[in-house]
Amino acid sequence: MGSSFVVWLFNLLAYLPLSVLHRLGAMLGWATYLLSGTYARRLRQNLAYGLAGRPAADFRQVLKATVAEAGKGMTELPWVWRRPVAEVIAKVRACHGWEHVVAAHASGKGVIMLTPHMGCFEIIALYVATRLPITSMYSVPKRAWLDEVMRTGRQREQMRLARADIGGIRALYKALKRGELIGVLPDQVPGGGEGEWAEFFGRPAYTMTLIARLLESSGAKVLLCYAERLPRGQGYILRFEPLALDLAKPVPLQINAALEHVISTAPAQYLWSYNRYKVPNGVMPPDAAKEEAC
Repeated sequence: MGSSFVVWLFNLLAYLPLSVLHRLGAMLGWATYLLSGTYARRLRQNLAYGLAGRPAADFRQVLKATVAEAGKGMTELPWVWRRPVAEVIAKVRACHGWEHVVAAHASGKGVIMLTPHMGCFEIIALYVATRLPITSMYSVPKRAWLDEVMRTGRQREQMRLARADIGGIRALYKALKRGELIGVLPDQVPGGGEGEWAEFFGRPAYTMTLIARLLESSGAKVLLCYAERLPRGQGYILRFEPLALDLAKPVPLQINAALEHVISTAPAQYLWSYNRYKVPNGVMPPDAAKEEAC
């Protein structure tokens, strides 16, 4: 399938109502789950970590919802990236905790917004960018056409993108120095040498140390943000919560604990299919790292 056709199809899907896209997404989620054994195994295994100790009936119920929600996360992208900003923002039915954003920004030291792979995380930065300047870090996709679609869809209003490289990290430091907001996916697996092993739902997960470095150098405020997807394409609920991090203690572990709490409020909306527990190239596996530390 040529890239030009995919882009054309992507743009065509943007004209469909969000409710239709979510129905299509639910079907796509189930098709992917049934056709890809690797995808299905990873989703079930990661969900089992997240729901450890819960009854089997709860697991089955959340699993069914998770499969559908994962598909919705894909099919809503054309709508979020291609529809007029005002129309997209109008789908935010409620916003809880915006006063925390205002207070953190007023400090003048910058704001670090942590947004996990949960619900429609794409809409958060766009919502913020209609009110305040924000720079968000992103991983450049391998396909050039996808990078172009992603950048044009995200860089709207007061939104800037920073690549997940040295130059991008410098851009984040500069944004904080200007007293602006930055957005980071705290559960994104970093590259070798850019993280440390920290428990996440009872399993060691390689977790970025960048947030601790940014916080130490800037004294910025930290907020945890997520967007809950409402049923039947009704829209989204945004939540912003202050997160106090103690630099005297392992920051990655504190962040993972905060994410666990948030995810437990709506586990079906977390992207359990993401390979959160992978071992990046050049990184010592967690068991070997423990032995060496001893």
